[in-house]
Amino acid sequence: MKQNHNQRQSNQSAEFGNTIKDTESLQKSLSKIELLLLDVDGVLTDGKINYTDSGEEIKSFCSKDGFGLRLLMDSGIKVGIITGRAANGALNARCKNLGIDLIFDKIKDKKVALKKIFDDHSFINKRINYSNVAFAGDDLADIPVMRVCGFSFAVANASPEVIKIADYTTKNRGGDGAVREICEMILKAKGLWEAILHNWH
Repeated sequence: MKQNHNQRQSNQSAEFGNTIKDTESLQKSLSKIELLLLDVDGVLTDGKINYTDSGEEIKSFCSKDGFGLRLLMDSGIKVGIITGRAANGALNARCKNLGIDLIFDKIKDKKVALKKIFDDHSFINKRINYSNVAFAGDDLADIPVMRVCGFSFAVANASPEVIKIADYTTKNRGGDGAVREICEMILKAKGLWEAILHNWH
């Protein structure tokens, strides 16, 4: 079993974060990422599910997360969604707005969706493999796919079991900047962040 970055930090104060060695290992792993897969409830949202009087489900998304995903995709990194629940109008609208077309919903075993992505090369470049995939999750159903991806993120408010097996736990909570944090980490590891900042100066 691979030792994750959270485990390597277990004896360190959170204030000081990674050691230099761990930082180098983290950057090396993230620099390989070509596909970021995300759970929805609890990762792209805060996990709360609201209903109108008519029974319509409402989801809230973080604008900073969305901008981070756009920066990531504009830099050539593919983004996809794997969720156990049915994609509703809010999720479909959000994905359409962001340009995310890789969406798998009503998935009980998320590893099945990952395998389908690699079986159907129209989704991704044939040259990438599992080591080039990162997954961000928050609950027990995410653990199996997190174990087989090249890199796994847990959001700050993920269940303890998910945090335990994740390679990295974000400082921000799901639906409140965690995905933006992930996007920036990947872009910085790939050496793309400075060029992005330059475009906004």
